[in-house]
Amino acid sequence: MGTTTTEASSVKHTKEASGKNDQMNYVAVKSAAMILRAINHKLRQQIIKLLEENKRMMVTDIYVKLRLEQSVASQHLAILRHANIVNTKREGKVIYYSLNVGRIEEIAALVQSMVHE
Repeated sequence: MGTTTTEASSVKHTKEASGKNDQMNYVAVKSAAMILRAINHKLRQQIIKLLEENKRMMVTDIYVKLRLEQSVASQHLAILRHANIVNTKREGKVIYYSLNVGRIEEIAALVQSMVHE
């Protein structure tokens, strides 16, 4: 028993749509994994907590407050910046760091949806 052209077209369309959804899910999961790796570090969690408490800070304030070398603080801030967890704002020669609250809310929602699936 053969399939009609309409049925074949429908099956092909369903497979294409499924493939696109699989691709989007893969990209979302890969992105989530990168973000979770970025925040799954004690020092970066301390930086996030510090920024949450202080709203915005200079890198100098961060490394002094956490008793770190400047290079170590900068390295961890770069990881958080790459994951879009912190924002930067330059004012003259000074760069201020702040939390990207919208991004953190997205991460929380994504993790919540993954837990409840």
